[in-house]
Amino acid sequence: MKNKSYIGIAFVILIFGIWAVPKIVNRYQNSDVVKNDRLNVANIDRKATNVLKIGPAPKFSFKNQNEQVVDNKSLEGKIYLVEFFFTKCPTICPVMNKNMRQIDSTFANRKDFQIVSVSIDPENDTFDVLKKHAEKLGASENWNFVRADKAYTFEVATRGFNLYAGQNNKVAGGFEHSGLFALVDKNGNIKSRTDDFGNPIVYYDGLSAKAVNELITDIKTLLN
Repeated sequence: MKNKSYIGIAFVILIFGIWAVPKIVNRYQNSDVVKNDRLNVANIDRKATNVLKIGPAPKFSFKNQNEQVVDNKSLEGKIYLVEFFFTKCPTICPVMNKNMRQIDSTFANRKDFQIVSVSIDPENDTFDVLKKHAEKLGASENWNFVRADKAYTFEVATRGFNLYAGQNNKVAGGFEHSGLFALVDKNGNIKSRTDDFGNPIVYYDGLSAKAVNELITDIKTLLN
């Protein structure tokens, strides 16, 4: 009886193989595996070397340390970086500030480049606090330290840019956020690098010296 059962199972496997294998081979030949089982990047713009267009940046409106409006309209025709931070951050923000300072100094003379550092702690980060923070870092006029209502800021971060930001009283500083930088081109589109397999990384690691150097290279490419 066992032998008959094994024969029956083997027969079923054989029939399945005859039916399925040609379909699997056909999927690979037509790249359907890549199209359907991984991120579809067919519509991503690859005109600039290593720099891909991911999609439009979300709508936002903040005020900077000088109480000037910084929004999509004021940034039209400019390349800009977006990050989420807070001045009392005791963990990753000092590293992010240092790396952003390197980028700021590299493009300080370019009027078509801006940085938008969004505070996720507006209750503490008043305009005066943000202005002093900018002075402490030696920020150029291109570097905007901005704020708005906390709920609105979290909405722009998490649902707009898909960069996590939230309040958590159990962590150091009371807030959590990503250490990533978003690069936006002159047409308002988020830009990205690709990994070794050609897939978009989407955001740049603001804590990595290597990623920051790559970001500087990509900004130069977009400016030119």
